[in-house]
Amino acid sequence: QAVAAQFDLTEREVEVLQLIATGATNREIAEQLVVSEGTVKNHVSNILSKLGVRDRTRAVLKAFELKLV
Repeated sequence: QAVAAQFDLTEREVEVLQLIATGATNREIAEQLVVSEGTVKNHVSNILSKLGVRDRTRAVLKAFELKLV
């Protein structure tokens, strides 16, 4: 995952980003990854910050652009 490394995304953040791309909510992601919803929110915030985007939709678009999903 050279692109993920370029943006300093952790494996878990890439995983969360891929789940966001499927349309999963924070709660659904939390259940699937067996973590708290708060942890997912932290991951989402980190992803948005690292990708330099404002919201989940733009994060997914950028992820497709970068072929992360």
